[in-house]
Amino acid sequence: MPVADRLIRATRTLRRDVDSLYFGAPITHVYNPIAYAARPHNAYLRRYADAKRRVVFLGMNPGPYGMAQTGVPFGEIARVRDWLGIEGRVDVPEHEHPKRPVQGFACTRSEVSGARLWGAIAEHFGTPERFFRHHFIANYCPLVFMEASGRNCTPDKLPAPEREPLFERCDHFLSRLVELLEPEWIVGVGAFATGRAREALAGADVQIGQILHPSPANPRANKDWTGEVRGQLRALGLCRD
Repeated sequence: MPVADRLIRATRTLRRDVDSLYFGAPITHVYNPIAYAARPHNAYLRRYADAKRRVVFLGMNPGPYGMAQTGVPFGEIARVRDWLGIEGRVDVPEHEHPKRPVQGFACTRSEVSGARLWGAIAEHFGTPERFFRHHFIANYCPLVFMEASGRNCTPDKLPAPEREPLFERCDHFLSRLVELLEPEWIVGVGAFATGRAREALAGADVQIGQILHPSPANPRANKDWTGEVRGQLRALGLCRD
């Protein structure tokens, strides 16, 4: 079975596993884009996870205007549609937050983190084919968590009884992804993803590094995110210019 098909099968298992979990107050809404946006998500895997990859960049979890809309990690709509060449039907989550509607590729909001990440990649590599020849981008956790106000809640802020079973399932999927893509490097996009990779992959034959997260909530990222990340990758031996 091709690598991408095996990864899609592992993703379906992850989808079922996390759908069985319970999250209480203050969380009122949980989105699972690998379920309702499975078509573009699977298209991303089939097109860009079809063989081994030397470096896997690992994000935390979907953003409300990125992967939550497109099913693609850091999936800022214009970059996914126009640069990655992926577009597809996105269904509405069963329990949709009125302040965080899922409009799929019709959404007019832009996710800054995704625009920065994919924009820098497009500028450096030119074409998706050149980037994905040796690289891939995934998220550690597939879920989006929201409070009643619509405020986003990241997985690390969940209480331990809810966080631990979630991390157990996400750890298992990350191990499977590494088994299938056989990367030499996992590069966490931010401290959370890096920490989870170190925990989940302890003892695995893979090196782990970290780059600055592109979130606008991070003051450092608003200065020269591209330049700082290029320096971090150069220090890891993963960028030569």
